[in-house]
Amino acid sequence: MRTPVNNPFHPGSDVVPRVWAGRTLELQDWRGALRPRLMAGLPDRGRTILGEPGLGKSSLVRRIAAEAEGEGDWVTPQVRVPAGSDPFKLVATALLDLAHAAGLASRREKRIAELFGRVQAIAATGISVTLRDTSGPEPHTVLTELLIEIGRAAVDQRVVCLVHIDEIQNITDEKALSQLLIALGDALSHQFIVSTPGGVPMERSLPIAVYLTGLPEFEDRAGARKGATFARRFKTTILEAIDQDDLVLALQEFVAPGWEIAGTQGAMASVHMTQAAVAELVDLCRGEPFLFQLAGQQAWNAGSENLITETQVRAGWRAAHREAAAHVERILGRLPKRERQLIQAMAELAPQERTLTRIAKKAGFEKTTDAGPTSQRLDTVRGIVQRGKPYRFRHRAIEAYLTSDWPNLE
Repeated sequence: MRTPVNNPFHPGSDVVPRVWAGRTLELQDWRGALRPRLMAGLPDRGRTILGEPGLGKSSLVRRIAAEAEGEGDWVTPQVRVPAGSDPFKLVATALLDLAHAAGLASRREKRIAELFGRVQAIAATGISVTLRDTSGPEPHTVLTELLIEIGRAAVDQRVVCLVHIDEIQNITDEKALSQLLIALGDALSHQFIVSTPGGVPMERSLPIAVYLTGLPEFEDRAGARKGATFARRFKTTILEAIDQDDLVLALQEFVAPGWEIAGTQGAMASVHMTQAAVAELVDLCRGEPFLFQLAGQQAWNAGSENLITETQVRAGWRAAHREAAAHVERILGRLPKRERQLIQAMAELAPQERTLTRIAKKAGFEKTTDAGPTSQRLDTVRGIVQRGKPYRFRHRAIEAYLTSDWPNLE
């Protein structure tokens, strides 16, 4: 009955897993705040979703995008920025596709044709060539103009336009990053006059939603260097581990009424999970979305009958153990030396002893104040620790890996 083909868990990135857990606040922000405000013509900021690998940043926004498409909204493909690529080529191409879907290409207005020509030039040559060509407007102006036209068309069709740019930290060219953020920000803040049904003119904003996703270091480059302007135009969320109750809730369908799959001869069947299996799976993944999907996938594949048991969850984890450990090691390997020293020292202390003074001393800092900026960064930028009395780990998988709490199940 259970096979890898009908497995509902998926630990890969950029995929919306069928077994969804948590992120209630972020989803409600789209459903109950951002989209309703944009539909009403009210201004709102773009959203920046940052976090360490495996926390489900891209999957979250792809889920939001799927919901937007279900409402009939216009959505760009996930614009993923590979390292070393020209972001303007990628964004310009995505916006041109969106403009065609909005019907702008069919308009016979000369200014629209000229605008398409300028954007197509950016899509073909990128920002470096365009910046050297001083005969025309700067690239950010051209993209802003196209976004405004798309936004106006969205107003007419009573839909929202959602733009998603992923791996935003890979934009290392400061000019390109500045131009892109200005283009997006100017479109978000653009307002124009429309007539109400009663004929009274009113000012409204464009129904454009921008989501940027990436690693925490983007905050340094965009937030610190671009300063208040970026903060005014984009709201940043740092993702952290998912609450255990949300993970249990995500698995509740397996307990009752059961997860439906296609059975033999076209009939539907249900796969169940024991309460003990649910508890074991939730405990193993330590709130990490990637590990949750990985553990679930392996538990499903550990048998073929219609009941997932605790024994199968444990067998699945043993099969996934190496990949799970490598995932956490990659996160730790990304950290600068001082940050790694601090969390290593923190892990070596008992939970009640994790004060900044003790952590700094354990880590070998000369003064407690020397550890302050590092601990602040691990809290507000990376979301790995939470400062307080005492300090605690927000990233529970890292805590488990650095202590004796990591589930080896030998």
